[in-house]
Amino acid sequence: MAKITVRQVKSTIARPEKQIKILNALGLGKLGKKKELEDCPVVRGMIAKVKHLVVVE
Repeated sequence: MAKITVRQVKSTIARPEKQIKILNALGLGKLGKKKELEDCPVVRGMIAKVKHLVVVE
């Protein structure tokens, strides 16, 4: 399966708890952290919920 790289570019300070939990589920949580994930609908859905905090590379 294809892989995508996700990098967190904005802080979780003053964000809803749900968005923080999504970032933790993606393996992120700190600025600049990168994670390589499988490109599947579940991961794409989580990225869509926090698209203002991450960049897909």
